[in-house]
Amino acid sequence: MNLVQVFQKFPTQESCIAHLEMLKWNNKPTCPYCNAQQSSIMSGRHHCNRCNTSFSVTVGTIFHHTHLPIQKWFLAITLVLNAKKGISSRQLARDIEVTKDTSWRVQMQIRQAMIEAPSLMTGIVEMDETYIGARKPRKESKDKDENGNYPKNPRGRGTKNKTPVAGVLQRGGKVFAKMQSALKFSDLKKTAKELIDFDNAVLIADDYRGYIPFKNLIKHETVNHSHKEYARGQSHTNTIEGF
Repeated sequence: MNLVQVFQKFPTQESCIAHLEMLKWNNKPTCPYCNAQQSSIMSGRHHCNRCNTSFSVTVGTIFHHTHLPIQKWFLAITLVLNAKKGISSRQLARDIEVTKDTSWRVQMQIRQAMIEAPSLMTGIVEMDETYIGARKPRKESKDKDENGNYPKNPRGRGTKNKTPVAGVLQRGGKVFAKMQSALKFSDLKKTAKELIDFDNAVLIADDYRGYIPFKNLIKHETVNHSHKEYARGQSHTNTIEGF
């Protein structure tokens, strides 16, 4: 979206708020303090009938407690996202007509939000796990066994000294690799929840048992590597394995 489109689609503060309410609540106001959906509107704000607290859609967002019109926030977001080589605080201040200090704070908030809330993966998503570490211990290692031999460092899930890592990749999109405390279903589920839109994605993984319970959470297809199956139409994990 460019600046002209922002001006046309969000000409007023009210149109900006309505857009945020549609995105965040699907037009069903939800209290951010008790999650109740029973509220009334008083003086332009929602009033929760359960916890008796007033709130707006900006609570919990970068727009909370701002004195800057939301339209200027939308313009700033557009300028930051569309600037291929970045944009300075002074330039942004001139573009949205604010002070340099306000421009700097707005930029920091936008960048922090981009880090904290990456867009979730949709479509066909591949997931795989691996261990990162040296195949053999270094010769100068002092960890010899009682016979004076260096211990073996087995591959795969028999390893003790390697770091477990899970990788998640959206076909034709982005890829993330994240260190895991373990490779149990609970660990893989936590990583998947952070990165994948479960309602709008198909997860493809191998036949490792840690992925089996995913069939109850998301559309899930399995490639049976133990039976030497590596691809079945679009069902494969070749892309994430290559990464």
